[in-house]
Amino acid sequence: MKLSLAAALLLGTATPAFAVGQLPAGVAPVSYDITVRPDAKAMTFSGEEDVTIAVERATKTIVLNAADLKIATATLDGQAVPFTLDATKQQLTLNSPTLVAAGEHKLHFAWTGTINTSAAGFFAIDYTNPDGSAARMLATQFEAPDARRFAPVWDEPAYKATFTLRTVAPNGQTAFSNMPTTSVTKQGDGSTLYRFAETPKMSSYLLFLGMGDVERKTVMAGKTEIGIITRRGVVDQGDFALAQAKRLLTYYNDYFGQPYPLPKLDMIAGPGSSQFFGAMENWGAIFYFEPELLYDQKRATQSGKQRIYTVVAHEMAHQWFGDLVTMRWWDDLWLNEGFASWMENKSSVDLNPDWYAAATAVAQDREGALQADATAATHPIIRKIETGDQIGEAFDGITYLKGQAVIGMMEATLGPDTFRDGIRRYMAKYKYSNTATDQLWAELSAAAGKPVAPVAHDFTLQPGVPLVTMTGARCVGGSTRVTLTQSRFGYDATAQQAQTWRVPLTLGMVGQPAISVTVRGAAATPVTVPGCGTLVLNRDKQSYVRVSYNAAGHAAIVRDFNGLVLTDQLGTLGDDFALAKGGNQKLDRYFADVAAVGAEANPLLWQTIAGQLADLSRREPKGPVREAMYSRVAATLAPVMQRVGFAAGKDESPLISTLRETLIAVLGDVGNAEVAAKARGYVAALATDPQAIPAAIRAPILGTYASNATSGEWDALLALALAEKNPVVKNGYVRLLGAADDDALAKRALGLLDSDRLSTPQKASLLRAIANGHPDLAFDFAVSHMALVSTLVETSNRAGFVANLGGGSDDAAMPGKITAFATANLPVAARGAAKATVASMAARRMVNARIRADIAKWAKSGS
Repeated sequence: MKLSLAAALLLGTATPAFAVGQLPAGVAPVSYDITVRPDAKAMTFSGEEDVTIAVERATKTIVLNAADLKIATATLDGQAVPFTLDATKQQLTLNSPTLVAAGEHKLHFAWTGTINTSAAGFFAIDYTNPDGSAARMLATQFEAPDARRFAPVWDEPAYKATFTLRTVAPNGQTAFSNMPTTSVTKQGDGSTLYRFAETPKMSSYLLFLGMGDVERKTVMAGKTEIGIITRRGVVDQGDFALAQAKRLLTYYNDYFGQPYPLPKLDMIAGPGSSQFFGAMENWGAIFYFEPELLYDQKRATQSGKQRIYTVVAHEMAHQWFGDLVTMRWWDDLWLNEGFASWMENKSSVDLNPDWYAAATAVAQDREGALQADATAATHPIIRKIETGDQIGEAFDGITYLKGQAVIGMMEATLGPDTFRDGIRRYMAKYKYSNTATDQLWAELSAAAGKPVAPVAHDFTLQPGVPLVTMTGARCVGGSTRVTLTQSRFGYDATAQQAQTWRVPLTLGMVGQPAISVTVRGAAATPVTVPGCGTLVLNRDKQSYVRVSYNAAGHAAIVRDFNGLVLTDQLGTLGDDFALAKGGNQKLDRYFADVAAVGAEANPLLWQTIAGQLADLSRREPKGPVREAMYSRVAATLAPVMQRVGFAAGKDESPLISTLRETLIAVLGDVGNAEVAAKARGYVAALATDPQAIPAAIRAPILGTYASNATSGEWDALLALALAEKNPVVKNGYVRLLGAADDDALAKRALGLLDSDRLSTPQKASLLRAIANGHPDLAFDFAVSHMALVSTLVETSNRAGFVANLGGGSDDAAMPGKITAFATANLPVAARGAAKATVASMAARRMVNARIRADIAKWAKSGS
């Protein structure tokens, strides 16, 4: 699964936690044969299935999962059998009057269920056709764990089985699933019966069914048919994704050493949204929300285009890591998500060199991981999962981004060829099976001829960020003797909690070969480095670690900043920015780095700096210091903005395009008059020309307009949103209604949530957008409108949504309000996300107290 762009802000409201992982051993599914008949108008469906099961030892009870289903019939080997349905445990128990002997048996069930309005189980996506008529697409979303809302199943990843699916689609609609159709039969009432081929052995959460008025376009990659399925009229917008999928399939077939095993690979575009995810890796039928898959040349920015590639690359990597080989239990979710995140970047390094993917990963993904891992809100990559709410919590930056970073570190430590050989061994040995993380370490160790688990365990079984500090260095006889120590980095009290890692580290002089060492513990590690000059720690920033220099060492880094490779420049900015926030050094070191970067430097450097300065500008409360900071940020970035301009140049680098997007967004956020005026002019022109805003800057221009909107401009934006027929554009306008800086406009946006003018997913995205700038308003609204808010977010991921709405607040009372909300509304096991939000807020307050004086000093020095 690929997190949505908002998913770092996870999730939901108050529902009872349910225990998971408690299906008794001894009975397992072998195959399912499922028939589903949806009634899209009534938002209900009926289903029946035959399940072949294997019983290991005689038993009188058979337990599987079911949720929100009304079971009409249950039989065992053709005989009706009594059953009970436990809604809290989401378990269906068959109570046989006689012993069920060891061996194979047949179960049959019939049931009815509900089609949901948000993306959990079987759900509907409502949208408007270009002619203004209403349309509804149906799809499924089962991760995790929501297959039980579709059919009675063993809804745990270790229970792999084959699935044969049938469904009935209304006249004029097409059904699609994981496998190709084997028959399409017209029924007497005009509907169509679809039967799909049997799947390979797979986990229940990977099953998929969809239907609607759609188009399909295909390409061949070897023997595999790759398809795009979209609502009618936009299938050509899938051409970019199709082309990238064809390249990626060849790349992955080679890298993993196992050819993609299904005959087809469809990518389905849904014209809706979710607060939790952007795409889902159903085997052979990957589901995406449209912005993550369809490239609209009239509206998409360069960053949007690159996002499509990375999401496609992520989901396709899952066809191996997750689908072919699946984690045994959700404790090891990172085996799916960390590897898919790593592969999306690795494939881009090899296939799209002009995107500078390796450097971008240092500046964005690595930093995201290190930030998330540096407070009391963190957790180990491998974490104990015991409730459904905890499964939802596990889809976070630690699982994805830290997982990605640690995998990259292991590859760098072992070497890319050895690492790939280990991955191939793992895939070959465990295909169609389930694993735990140590089985991966065993295969990598076999490939490397040495144990990898000791280092890997340090980074996966304990939380936190190691900090390697250079305490002294001197040149002796043409070599430099340096002393290194290892401690823990953190923004809060976690920094004082001693912890030990075996940190693989490369270091060397600028322009000279690097050496590799392992730094472990607080005792000094003496290292001799060839050459004398400017020493760079953690060369290429491939290890998961913060590094700190003594005064002389940092002065040399600043002096020779332009001689560092790009990854080391970006990593230095990130480390110095974080170390100042952590209280390890003053912010002056970071500002010295910024001063060393010229206006003509690599665009990624300025994109990174712009984001960091935006972060600093938001740490001051409203008042003179914030205004001074806004002015200093604008003055710092103005020369860069002047260089790149508002108009895209012919054949310009993708880095310039993405830098332009960031500069407009940041300058608009700090109220730069020129950018705000440009945005107003562009949006005004939309009244007569829907394409008035150039695609390359559409998103940041609209964002700038929305954040600076007056009451009249907000009204104009609302009119655009309500009149828009394109569902993706409409969803974007709805989110923008929540972006206004003005409190009064945020309150007007909240008023839309209690009306029937927006769909359920649109209301959820609007509330989240309001919370970004007005967390107190959003949180208080949610608490006072719980009946409404509880309908907006996917059931399996509700436990942290309301708490997260208040997470950006600087009100000293907000942590207590969040804790009180969780205590009153959530079971103890479901309060993890609320506790993490409160911990993150405490860390932010500590950071603000440390650096506000330095921010004010820098802001005023530019006036």
